[in-house]
Amino acid sequence: MVILANDSDFESIVEQHKNVVVKYFADWCGTCKLMAPKYKRISEDAKYAHITFVEVNAEESPQARKFANVTNLPFMAIVKSGVCIEGVATGKIEIVEEMLLKFE
Repeated sequence: MVILANDSDFESIVEQHKNVVVKYFADWCGTCKLMAPKYKRISEDAKYAHITFVEVNAEESPQARKFANVTNLPFMAIVKSGVCIEGVATGKIEIVEEMLLKFE
């Protein structure tokens, strides 16, 4: 399951969950749209049950975007215990899967 967050609830979501991966997107971003079903699929994989998957519309949530220093879209961020430990602009799900290993 992927949680859609915005500036009003983003901070509480990352504080409530120990392991969070955030995908930042924009409605106009073609690569973001291509990545969406793949991101949803890995969020439903049992081996990632200990991770909370979040999506944020970067254009509508400037505070959440600033939290991870988003530079380009799509952008993935790894958050452990409320702290952003890594962020990368990527459209490749393989890179996301490599990032998820940091939670093990």
